[in-house]
Amino acid sequence: MVIPLLLHRSSVSVPGVSCALTDARSFFLQLFFSYFKELVGKEVTVELKNDLAIRGTLHSVDQYLNIKLENTRVVDQDKYPHMLSVRNCFIRGSVVRYVLLPQDGVDIDILHDATRREARGG
Repeated sequence: MVIPLLLHRSSVSVPGVSCALTDARSFFLQLFFSYFKELVGKEVTVELKNDLAIRGTLHSVDQYLNIKLENTRVVDQDKYPHMLSVRNCFIRGSVVRYVLLPQDGVDIDILHDATRREARGG
């Protein structure tokens, strides 16, 4: 399963609209944050906007969707040989293009529960 993170940090400056967009963006960030917290300890692949893809064990994620991976390895080692020695990394949320999850790592019930929790505000 691929989860695209297409939540841009820009806002529209039309009166009355930027607040609504900010609230919607905040809701979706919290939704993804709640979901990713449940995936700590599982293997994920993070594709960055510069086309670098890193696979590793999700150690932590914060409310800005910054990601910390352990036991990392680069997917295309021939293209990025300088990354072979990197074993742990911190990835800023704003540079993430996609997060790819293993098929067995996706629990739809957890995603539904996270959606309900965030909709209730808790």
